[in-house]
Amino acid sequence: MGDKANAHPGAAGRATAADQPASVRNVVLVGHSGSGKTTLVEALALTAGAVNRAGRVEDGGTVSDYDEIEHRQQRSVQLSLVPVEWGGYKINLLDTPGYADFVGELRAGLRAADAALFIVSGSDGVDGSTRMVWEECAAVGMPRAIVVTHLESARADFEGMTRICAEAFGGDDPDAVLPLYLPLRGPQTPDGHAPVTGLIGLLSQKLFDYASGERKESEPGEDQLPLIEQARNRLIEGIISESEDETLMDRYLGGEQVDVKTLIEDLERAVARGVFFPVLAAAPAAEGARAGLGTVELLELITGGFPTPLEREAPRVTTVDGKPRELKLCDPDGPLAAEVVKTSSDPYVGRVSLVRVFSGTLRPDETVHVSGHGLADRGHEDHDVDERIGALSAPFGKQQRALTHCIAGDLACVAKLSRAETGDTLSAKDDPLLMEPWEMPDPLLPLAIRAHSKADEDKLSQGLSRLVAEDPTMRLEHNQDTHQVVLWCLGEAHADVALERLRTRYGVQVDVVPHQVSLRETFAGRSAGRGRHVKQSGGHGQFAICEIEVEPLPGGSGIEFVDKVVGGAVPRQFIPSVEKGVRAQAARGVAAAHPLIDVRVTLLDGKAHSVDSSDAAFQTAGALALREAAADATIHLLEPVAEVSVLVGDDYVGAVMSDLSGRRGRVLGTEQTSGGRTLVRAEVPEIEIGRYAVDLRSLSHGTARFSRTYARHEPMPAQIAERIREEAGSAS
Repeated sequence: MGDKANAHPGAAGRATAADQPASVRNVVLVGHSGSGKTTLVEALALTAGAVNRAGRVEDGGTVSDYDEIEHRQQRSVQLSLVPVEWGGYKINLLDTPGYADFVGELRAGLRAADAALFIVSGSDGVDGSTRMVWEECAAVGMPRAIVVTHLESARADFEGMTRICAEAFGGDDPDAVLPLYLPLRGPQTPDGHAPVTGLIGLLSQKLFDYASGERKESEPGEDQLPLIEQARNRLIEGIISESEDETLMDRYLGGEQVDVKTLIEDLERAVARGVFFPVLAAAPAAEGARAGLGTVELLELITGGFPTPLEREAPRVTTVDGKPRELKLCDPDGPLAAEVVKTSSDPYVGRVSLVRVFSGTLRPDETVHVSGHGLADRGHEDHDVDERIGALSAPFGKQQRALTHCIAGDLACVAKLSRAETGDTLSAKDDPLLMEPWEMPDPLLPLAIRAHSKADEDKLSQGLSRLVAEDPTMRLEHNQDTHQVVLWCLGEAHADVALERLRTRYGVQVDVVPHQVSLRETFAGRSAGRGRHVKQSGGHGQFAICEIEVEPLPGGSGIEFVDKVVGGAVPRQFIPSVEKGVRAQAARGVAAAHPLIDVRVTLLDGKAHSVDSSDAAFQTAGALALREAAADATIHLLEPVAEVSVLVGDDYVGAVMSDLSGRRGRVLGTEQTSGGRTLVRAEVPEIEIGRYAVDLRSLSHGTARFSRTYARHEPMPAQIAERIREEAGSAS
């Protein structure tokens, strides 16, 4: 790491295909929006010699945030891969969006990576969503390190932020979160701010000065050593406590001086095992500088302390018919098993799939099996097809640099896989496999849309299908009750990006319309109706009369039809016609054009004509009878009720419960969970939670999450029902 006697030399030039899994490092950068992830990626690329100045590649673009939408919105909205080379290693840096609406991109990055860098602003602190992602990584044992950025800010406090990180991320062992370096500040400026100009290594006690724009190593002054003594001793004890050598602590406490080389080796093993989480400092490089402060140290941590792909277990693999399949860990010579972690569209190349190879070696122009299962509820049909892949490449900004192959453990972009969607498995065509998909967040914000014009209507279906193929955190719904096209998203920003991509990428202009929930109607009490359909006009006439009785049934009963006709008043062949007419009218509704449910319709009597009666006439009479019965009865409007589960920090439980009550919700109970959180369960009318995904985030400062499932339909309050009937009447 940065405390090693000889730093790894940077490798200028272009990322190439890796030859051995041991030389690959896959690292995802995690942090809240504005924490400096993208700036840090560009600084690391600069230090590694991959760009000509901070963040710039040969065509003048940036290595990350190169999408036009990202330029307009001034924030990351998608996962970006930036491969660099450093000291004989290939490092795949996965830059993720920090905004909560794009957590699907973050989850894809976690799937593709073997270790995570948590980026924390030295002036802003740790937000709730970052803590939740840390817990996700802890649950799967992913190795992590913390990088404190924005040290150039006058409000930056590295020491204070390190303590905050220890409290937020350390859990029961805050000594597992400790700094490897302490920042050194230069002379104060006229405004009283002392900028950070260098770092001092706590293990090696070496000074790394970045003041000149280049990293220079020197011995610290005698006056500086006492400043680091306490932090150094605590770091050594933290490393030794995680050492696999159980005798090392006793020897250290007995006064033995532990060799720095031994400490570094133990540190690297503890980091790779995910039991020790070092804190580092970083600041962007100034224009013309060759290295940003802390970037060399960070690259050395990545190459020396983070695990290789050989140390990560592959996702569970089965055959396409579900039989378990064992794969040798990260074997370039094994059967091909790769996963599409991201899908995007390029205006020149077409569909581009970012792929993580877990087994085997992927090569250009070979035919592979593309398999996708398990996402049918999000508009993704199960599919198993053979496709010939196009070129393999490594992305670098807008450029795609050709690769000759991609081995197990590495990442690459694959062109021309027209059927591949995010989450799909690529395998050999004669040995098709299927990987267990990663957990996708549920989209809970509905966006009802319609084509702006007839020309847009012709292109809408294809545009939407491509959109959900790229982003499985969106769900496409064609609601059969409301006849609306609904795109379910994670939040408003997610929805805005979806609309902009439809417009700019697929040439589809849409209008956003109010989202409607699926209402129902039912009878409040018993009622009777008579349907009379008698017409005579040249040739055969139409004659059908039927009398029915309608009574309410318990919820969930649907429509029950009972025949109690005696004496053949309605001929037997026409009784099914009456039922068909009743059910057709029930589907259309009887009061506010919403389907009628939970009633028993009893056919009591009627009349027929030997010549003029027909199937169509009795269908019409059945419908008229039901409408007449409804006209003389009280009709309840039923609204869907959802069971909502909210996982929220204890500090916000009261606010959440109060908010749910204000939405006509009934709190069913609470349950204490780990991590200082409470699970609140409630039943809430769906009409009241259309924007709950947005409102809950604001209410809990991004620390809560919720799920919803349909429970039942139940009567709506009279005043709300009356308003909806009036709206339905004015619309018609």
